[in-house]
Amino acid sequence: MFSLESWQTLLKDWTVFASGLGQTVLASVLALGLSVVLGTIFGMLALAPVAPLRVLNRVYVEFFQNTPLVTQVFFLYHGLPRLGLTLPVLAVGVGGLGIYTGAYIAEIIRAGIQSVHRGQFEAACSQGLTYLEAMRHIVLPQALRTIVPPLTNQVVNLVKNSSVLSMIAGYDLMYQADSWSAWNLKYAVAYTTIALLYLALTLPMAALARNLERRMGSLWGGMA
Repeated sequence: MFSLESWQTLLKDWTVFASGLGQTVLASVLALGLSVVLGTIFGMLALAPVAPLRVLNRVYVEFFQNTPLVTQVFFLYHGLPRLGLTLPVLAVGVGGLGIYTGAYIAEIIRAGIQSVHRGQFEAACSQGLTYLEAMRHIVLPQALRTIVPPLTNQVVNLVKNSSVLSMIAGYDLMYQADSWSAWNLKYAVAYTTIALLYLALTLPMAALARNLERRMGSLWGGMA
């Protein structure tokens, strides 16, 4: 299973795994940008003064949190062409990952906003700020203490979930490992390698989350 010859073969074909790693990182970064934008928008909608906007938030969050990511990606990949819209594989992966993760980030943003005393928002509005201005300048900066650690954890989950691209020939790490090992039957070294590569991506993020949590806790503790 883990013979020297197997590792030598893998090292000879290292560009296959490097290509998959690059595609995984690219898809994850683009999906993260989309998910943060969607999460911030829908997180603020959760506490909007207009009821239909709050309903829109709940529909988005409940639907995408409670349906499998694979189903959502398959709909984008197989369903949209039936409706006359065909997207590149990377766009399907980024869209599926970004929309799915955005629903979780929306809940993180909502919880962060609710952790800020309501009086802060009311005081901002009494000074003439609009809802969006109060959120941007007063509430969200204070909510960062609560938002940042779980947000970083969602980044880790997003990277791991990027393996869904392998199901739509996304040329990510998992897809490249599947294709390479199917050709030479060296499954053990292939999946061990990608597991280590995923760890190389996610462990620093997990450490960053813990570090940020400690630093922000110390910062806010010193300000208290």
